[in-house]
Amino acid sequence: MTLRPLLSVLVLVLGAGCSQGRAYPPGIIVVATANAPSNFDPRVGTDEASQKIHQLLYNHLVRIDDQLRIVPELAESITNPEPTRYVATLRRDVRFHDGRALTARDVAFTFNSFLDPNFTSARKGAYRLLQSVRAVDDYTVEFLLKEPFGSFPINLVMGIVPDGSPASIAQQPVGTGPYKFVSYAADDRTVLAPNTAYFDGAPANDGLVLKVVPDETMRGLELRKGSADMVVNDLAPDVIHTLVDEGRVAIKTATGVDYAYIGFNLRDPMVRDPRVRQAIGFAINREAIVEYLRRGMARVASGVIPPLSWAFADDTFKFTYDPARATQLLDEAGYRDPDGDGGKPRLRLTLKTSTSEVYRVQAAVIQRDLADVGIELELRSMEFATLSADIARGNVQMYTLQWVGVTDPDMLRRVFHSGQIPPSGFNRGHYMSSEVDALLDRATRSTDDAERKALYGDVQRLVARDAPYIGLWYKTNVVVHQPSLQGVTLSPIADYTFLRHVHRGATTTS
Repeated sequence: MTLRPLLSVLVLVLGAGCSQGRAYPPGIIVVATANAPSNFDPRVGTDEASQKIHQLLYNHLVRIDDQLRIVPELAESITNPEPTRYVATLRRDVRFHDGRALTARDVAFTFNSFLDPNFTSARKGAYRLLQSVRAVDDYTVEFLLKEPFGSFPINLVMGIVPDGSPASIAQQPVGTGPYKFVSYAADDRTVLAPNTAYFDGAPANDGLVLKVVPDETMRGLELRKGSADMVVNDLAPDVIHTLVDEGRVAIKTATGVDYAYIGFNLRDPMVRDPRVRQAIGFAINREAIVEYLRRGMARVASGVIPPLSWAFADDTFKFTYDPARATQLLDEAGYRDPDGDGGKPRLRLTLKTSTSEVYRVQAAVIQRDLADVGIELELRSMEFATLSADIARGNVQMYTLQWVGVTDPDMLRRVFHSGQIPPSGFNRGHYMSSEVDALLDRATRSTDDAERKALYGDVQRLVARDAPYIGLWYKTNVVVHQPSLQGVTLSPIADYTFLRHVHRGATTTS
């Protein structure tokens, strides 16, 4: 019932927006986004809005394919002749937007930035095992590591900037990508022109405008009026449902890798007991959350590693909706029903979540499910920055969050290894397992994918039983767009690279 006010407001606002308000020629594709980019330098800008634009302005040595494998992009090949040595051989037909040819010197400059003590970037931690980078010749780059690290190639997904790029690249970017930078109006829009000399073929449109529309309902209105051509993963399921029911827009979906979960502070005496965490896992009707709250635009999650990944273990323990099993586990943990059919709870817990309407409604559903097995759940909603700080400090008992863009199994190390407790990493629940640590250490050092898959599989099976996380759902990627657009596709990571194929065809609705 808490969904109804949001839906009513949307219908009212969309119904009022009947005039057409397009401000650009039809060859320009207008994408409505929730946030503005913070930095056009791919080595520095870590927010999602910046990274989306980096994908259009720059290329990487390698990219992530639909099976979440690393495949060449600017590199013709990446070899690993020794456990601590990687060699990239570059394409010879790539030029920057200013006409300069891409060479190994540009690649070496880009990655050496992360070794420069005077260079400031939140990305530096990913290159902690990188010892040196050098241009062997014009089209060969050598990377030396301090120790073997099987997941190192994922760190080569980094936009390449020109050798000697000044700090001003943060505002005036020059890359090799399918689009060139034209202009940026703070908190309003970024304008990009097609790179007609792009090595993989010129874009099919006349350019892009990424228009910042912070309010979700207004993003829907922009689509309704025709003043925006598309929104990618920036609309709630109910908003999408309303727009599609009107029959004026089209949607494309793809299986995604974003992972929503309940996390626990394992230093807390109540949730430290794995039987309590498992009881919570059995008590939550995740299928109902996916069907009704997510409008089917998700799938029930088992663990951090998505099913699309080559490292996914499909034989791990999975929670089902089983309130009877939940109450049995609570009995075993010593939290027995104090008064039979009375109103007293077995135990009281607190869940922190964000102020987002979608997450507050989800938390209310979880609260109801847990009440059915005798757990009284207090909900506390807070702004994301405050929530994130509380989680990092351990000032939580339970919380809900979402990992975005999980593409590499090294994520298991970052969130479950005992050496990754903040501020060193993302083990914010203080999960400790010597067996898991040993497996992750071996997987990190290995450069053999078969061995890594087996080791990561063992980790997933152990973690699934210990339940430091309760997986809720994997997000379905959704692009809502004008029916006249062609070439609209989505990848598992919902990157913006598909936009170069988008163009306007014949309108399919009246």
